[in-house]
Amino acid sequence: MASLIGRIPVATGNSSLSHRRALLALGGGNAVEWYDWMVYGLLASYIGPLYFPSGSSVSETMSALAVFAVGFAARPLGAIVFGTLADRIGRRAVMLFSIGSMVMSSLVIALLPSHASIGVWAGVILLASRILQGLSTGIEAPLNSAYIVELAPEGRTARFGTTISIYVQAGIVGASLVCFLTTSVVAPDAMASWGWRIPFAVGAVGGLVFLWLRRALPETLHTAGEKQAEPARVGEVWAEVWRHRLALLTIIFVVAGAQAIQYTWTTGLPNLARSAHHENSDHVFLVSTLAGICVAVLYPLVGRLADKKRISRTFIASRLAVVPVIFIVLAYQRPGMAMFTVVMLVGAPVLAFTMGLYNTVAATLMPTSCRVTGVGLGYAIGVAGFGGTAPYLLLWLQDLGAGWAFPVYGAVLCLLSILLYALVLRRGSVRVGN
Repeated sequence: MASLIGRIPVATGNSSLSHRRALLALGGGNAVEWYDWMVYGLLASYIGPLYFPSGSSVSETMSALAVFAVGFAARPLGAIVFGTLADRIGRRAVMLFSIGSMVMSSLVIALLPSHASIGVWAGVILLASRILQGLSTGIEAPLNSAYIVELAPEGRTARFGTTISIYVQAGIVGASLVCFLTTSVVAPDAMASWGWRIPFAVGAVGGLVFLWLRRALPETLHTAGEKQAEPARVGEVWAEVWRHRLALLTIIFVVAGAQAIQYTWTTGLPNLARSAHHENSDHVFLVSTLAGICVAVLYPLVGRLADKKRISRTFIASRLAVVPVIFIVLAYQRPGMAMFTVVMLVGAPVLAFTMGLYNTVAATLMPTSCRVTGVGLGYAIGVAGFGGTAPYLLLWLQDLGAGWAFPVYGAVLCLLSILLYALVLRRGSVRVGN
């Protein structure tokens, strides 16, 4: 069983300090990745009119969210190409590429002229930048998940995983906070014209810092003291993935359930509030930030509980809890910041348990030899098919007057993930000891 997890010491000497440094470089880069990724979703209502003008605020926002979803579609390609590379030659080089690509694309968006200046090319370049971000994010999350499972000491897998989740949440909360501060300082007209670019510029600068820090990360593909073998062949890696195809399918729905819930609360509901219900942007960003802080504060509890009660049991219990809670989105059918606040804050604890464990669960479903490829592919398909489309689907169903269908959809995804995970447990191909 130990070979399945493939844990590797980071360095000799003060291992606790080495772990902290590795977690800072790894988690900080992950925070920047998610900050850059989420900023676009939060600012879609500002981006839409400048790059996809149509005269309808809802239509323009939905066009911008469609580009948001297309970025997710690039994730499987990133996972396939760069996940295979990480399983063949190592984790570190691919991590550097991932954050470097995100920095470049964020900088392009921050400086990109609008449709009024360069016409249709504005939308094309925006789309290309989001595709590059999709390639980057497609490998970032699964690679980080694999790295953490290989790094964590025995009995602390969930706690290390939730530590990275805290950094991810810091990036998401940071995106909301920077957007809130920007809208608070910049006048509404200026915000719509150029102020929305500030959060993208902030993300690009932060990414450069963690790009430098990641240069010192150790390699974890091979065990300590083991002589590095010749890189595995591409066919060998994919043969391993195929042997674990039930695990791959399980990863897809484990990720799908988590990401559909996450993007509903972090992107879908805030955009619904601003574009369809015309709520005050400052208030929406403030509530989103508070909900994100609640999630981050709960992550350490999630990790300790999962290591104590077993990851598998905690995962199944948290997924079952999502099913009734997701129906609270039906309470926000008309304008009203009070109800928006209630919906956001009630969903925060369940979101914490869902997002705190899914990466660790996914990473334990694949062996070391194909972990990044398998997790990356499953993660990318799950996010692209079900996470990236969630905000668009939420607004679309609301616009059609069929808002009830969205929570049913989210509940079905969560129940499917539990069923598939139980099948993998029955076969004994997943380590559930901690």
